[in-house]
Amino acid sequence: MGREKFSSRLGFILISAGCAIGLGNVWRFPYIVGQYGGALFVFIYLIFLVILGAPIMTMEFAVGRASQKSCVKAFGKLLPQKKIWEKIGYFQAAGNYVLMMFYTTVGGWMISYFFKMISGDFQGITPTQVADIFSQSLQDPFLQIFWMIIVVLLAFGICSLGLQNGVEKITKIMMSSLFIIIIILVVRAITLPHAMEGLSFYLVPHFEVIEKYGLLEIIFAAMGQAFFTLSLGIGAIAIFGSYINKDRRLFGETVSVCVLDTFVAIMSGLIVFPACFAFGVNPESGPGLVFITLPSIFNEMWLGQFWGCLFFIFMSFAALSTIIAVFENIISFGMDLFHWSRKKSVMIHLILILVLSLPCALGFNVLNFIQPLGVGTTIQDLEDFLVTYNFLPLGSLAYLIFCTSRYGWGFKNFLGEVNTGKGISFPKWTYCYLKYILPLIIIFIFVQGYWSFFFS
Repeated sequence: MGREKFSSRLGFILISAGCAIGLGNVWRFPYIVGQYGGALFVFIYLIFLVILGAPIMTMEFAVGRASQKSCVKAFGKLLPQKKIWEKIGYFQAAGNYVLMMFYTTVGGWMISYFFKMISGDFQGITPTQVADIFSQSLQDPFLQIFWMIIVVLLAFGICSLGLQNGVEKITKIMMSSLFIIIIILVVRAITLPHAMEGLSFYLVPHFEVIEKYGLLEIIFAAMGQAFFTLSLGIGAIAIFGSYINKDRRLFGETVSVCVLDTFVAIMSGLIVFPACFAFGVNPESGPGLVFITLPSIFNEMWLGQFWGCLFFIFMSFAALSTIIAVFENIISFGMDLFHWSRKKSVMIHLILILVLSLPCALGFNVLNFIQPLGVGTTIQDLEDFLVTYNFLPLGSLAYLIFCTSRYGWGFKNFLGEVNTGKGISFPKWTYCYLKYILPLIIIFIFVQGYWSFFFS
């Protein structure tokens, strides 16, 4: 039986974008933009998206399409004589499992908050009481496991329907809805009183932050966000390359995915900042922004329950699109390695992911005595650290070396694959940059990640 294929180019682009568009676009991007100077940061971020993210994404697509395999087999198929590359493929595959060990729980938070919004749990309560609801839900092991199971069953259920009938069809609906919802929410946010203050905070360059943080720190932050936003290095994107035919050049497809990813990130800021300024709230970092600040804002807004429901549908779709994409990759491991049927791979991985997700779900309550990275840290912090600071940069470095070095596939083979079809060509003149400069940038991001995590 031949490899499944997408039914349309639109399906491929939306699913690849769905994989890249995750919760980091929504809660991390607006906060970092606000901290590091609004439009100044966005401009630097976009430069790094082009010079850092786009080449590696194109390499993932190329390796996937040339090999017609997931990352566990892709390197070995293209270079069977060098066994080290197959081992690197297994390392990248492990990154998918670790990512899902905590992302399934966070996805559960989004869906649970949608139902909290519908049932009116936040109506007429203070921001402190909203914060209490979040901390109480974390401390309830039954609730944490229940919503995690819902997410896992939902996403594997969609994957079990097949590539075209499940993954492609449902993701098209989710991503199209996500774009419509985000535009509706942006219109609502920018028409709030004092929204213009939020927009100027977000969209006008604030050069005084250079004095506060230094230009280097702003550049590092933009570099990190551009790198991590696309989920590169673990083969989660490469799998979709293996599902497309050769009628389009791959660099153009990468550009489409990057544009959609950036659109969602920038639009998220257009929702968050006007809303925060309209209600005199300081936009803060991390889960607090989504689970405490925004529900309090919706509480004060006319038709707030409706806008809150829309927002958490949007957040649930952002989380689920990533989970479905990574599950599709994980399912393909079983199909490629052991020649399992799709249904068998779904069933085995369903049980495996449920078990692997338990430590994170229980890490806030029953297992909260486990503080792997120091006092106050959780199991989720460790899993996130492993993916963000290890699997993504080291996996991306592997793609770079594989596609530019004579010890790998080589630049000539990469260019031949990437420039097959019609569309935008991948430029040959980038060779020296990709072979010598970009690996150094990624090594720098890797070292900087450890430095900032443990010493800053």
